[in-house]
Amino acid sequence: MLKSLIPLIAAGVAAPAVAQDLPDDASIVVTASRVPQDSREVGQAVTVIDRTTIDARQTTVVSDLLATTPGVSVTRNGGLGSFTGVRIRGAEAEQTLVVIDGVRVNDPSSPGGGFDFANLLAGSVERIEVLRGPNAVPWGSQAIGGVVNIVTTTPEEGVQARARAEYGYADTLFASGGIAGKSGAVSGALNAGYLRSDGISAAADGSERDGYRQYGASGKLGVAIAPGVSVDLRGYWADSRVDLDGFPPPNYTFADTNEYSKTQEIYGYAGLNAAFGALHNRVAFTIADINRDNFDPSFGTEPSFIGRGRSERYEYQGDYRLSSAVRLVAGVERENTRFVDDSAVKRSTGVTSLWGEAIVKPITALTLTGGVRHDDHDAYGGQTTFGADAALALTRGTTLRASYGEGFKAPTLYQLYGAYGFGGLIPERARNVDIGIDQTALGGRLRASVTYFDRVTRNQIVFRSCSAAEQAVAGGICNARPFGVYDNIARTTARGVELGLALTPIDPLTFSANYTFIDAENRTPGADFGKPLARRPRQLANASVDYRLPFGLSLGATVSLVGDSFDDGGNFTRLDGYALASVRAELPIGDRFALYGRVENIADARYQTVAGYGTYGRAAYGGVRIKL
Repeated sequence: MLKSLIPLIAAGVAAPAVAQDLPDDASIVVTASRVPQDSREVGQAVTVIDRTTIDARQTTVVSDLLATTPGVSVTRNGGLGSFTGVRIRGAEAEQTLVVIDGVRVNDPSSPGGGFDFANLLAGSVERIEVLRGPNAVPWGSQAIGGVVNIVTTTPEEGVQARARAEYGYADTLFASGGIAGKSGAVSGALNAGYLRSDGISAAADGSERDGYRQYGASGKLGVAIAPGVSVDLRGYWADSRVDLDGFPPPNYTFADTNEYSKTQEIYGYAGLNAAFGALHNRVAFTIADINRDNFDPSFGTEPSFIGRGRSERYEYQGDYRLSSAVRLVAGVERENTRFVDDSAVKRSTGVTSLWGEAIVKPITALTLTGGVRHDDHDAYGGQTTFGADAALALTRGTTLRASYGEGFKAPTLYQLYGAYGFGGLIPERARNVDIGIDQTALGGRLRASVTYFDRVTRNQIVFRSCSAAEQAVAGGICNARPFGVYDNIARTTARGVELGLALTPIDPLTFSANYTFIDAENRTPGADFGKPLARRPRQLANASVDYRLPFGLSLGATVSLVGDSFDDGGNFTRLDGYALASVRAELPIGDRFALYGRVENIADARYQTVAGYGTYGRAAYGGVRIKL
């Protein structure tokens, strides 16, 4: 049934996940060039999710929102708090760069240097920008698949406060609240949240629930110390614990265990902003510190695995408006990273970067952006990447887009020096081309988009098994490596199409949907040549509708379709496609209060995003929202 439904979705309701996917007069994005731009001036594909959409969807976990955006697939190893990977346009999850309030939060101690979305909750999130495709010039390493830029509560004039509490399936309690405001030269925001759930069994065949708990907080403080000069401080903290399943003796098959994991995340930003006429300067120091400890009580009270990752960045960025037609943006950065693994081995490295881009408008309707970046890596020397895009905003609501972007990602410290590391790894490189058109009509009530993309990644790093013959070769990459090793594969490709439509036929009714086709393959000569990459569904489709009745009651529904995929690079284990549907309702009580509720996976579909790991069946939640 799923195979027959997907083409219908592609033809009839192909569209962005939210109305903000497509440009309008009020849409401003910053992720494409790291400076604010009208979306009609951006030649790259960017999706924007604002607070209105987050509230309407009643979202708890950010990855659930991302899963309904064009070109994005999400996998989770079990219930809430389990490792969650986000893949953009068929790239590896570790090739997605994640930024929270200006801090790059990818974990240097994780095997691939990726970000685990498991612990990123939506309570304090104000805005999400998802840039699809490599964009190394302003963002540097790790932005091969794309960039997810998270912005927490932004203070506005006066005082604003909001709170939310909900309860539901598996004794799940989620509560969050925050206050923000601005007065004169001082602005600030403070948010806090708590989530607790009995969860589900991480092992699909298990019977024991694996619970999750998180405390979290974020804050911002801005002070204008002189005309055009200000100080900006930001912080983010989360303390999480999740129960795990493992491979207990004597069978050593995936099953219920008493294992658990604790994670502490601390992200910080301190910046000085100074504007001198047309030149805006920013100097900043950021830090990301992530501690992970796994425990197996059957072996004692000490951690069975530890991971300590830390990155520190020193940044300067200048934004110079030479004229109304020419804008120059440039930056200098130094990043130091280090990690400690469970064998107490400490490793560190660093990269110094210089980048610049020009944003030029030769005519009012045309915006051209081009840039270059040079990274001087402590271990790999100099790497240069380029990028360019064009946006032509024609009359009658038509915008033509085209972009070329490159990506560079050095091997992680774990891939080089960890238990399965290989010191001879070389950096990953990628290049991407995309072409698109956006069209608005009916006074902005109808918006449509089509984007074609084509990405080639070379020297992609993967974990592979080692044959008995390879293990026997003295001094070889697999010598004494019975479980496998990290290695480069020559080439992978990902090409496809993203289609979109957003419609507001009348003010109370909004409809949006999207369809993505992704052909992601291993193009390395050998046994796996031409095989689809693991956990990359070829087809993704989402549709969402919301309607507000005259007396204020809002009703909504979201349907997501995910095509078939394979769980492994050799394509031995198949993951069947699935369809998920959810419904929601919200009833305002006065101007400040609202009651809401939702039912997720209303058809109680059985599916897996990772082979052997459990997923949620039908689940209901209800709550209250307060805005002051």
